[in-house]
Amino acid sequence: MDISNYTQRELQKECAKALAVMQANNNDLVSFNREAHHNSQNWYRAVIYWYIDKYGDLPSKSGPGKGIKLISDV
Repeated sequence: MDISNYTQRELQKECAKALAVMQANNNDLVSFNREAHHNSQNWYRAVIYWYIDKYGDLPSKSGPGKGIKLISDV
């Protein structure tokens, strides 16, 4: 799945849904930091790709992330 053309806001929303369902422990977050090299958009993408690998699609479309409602969506 190609998310390279997503806007920053789209990345933030998908990432927020993914983070809401994962165990956001230090080990998981450090692995995303290694991939992102202090670039927030790459960090969002790393989290989203982790979610896609685990659940098969974007957090807004499949798995437990699909049920997450963000304040900005209400």
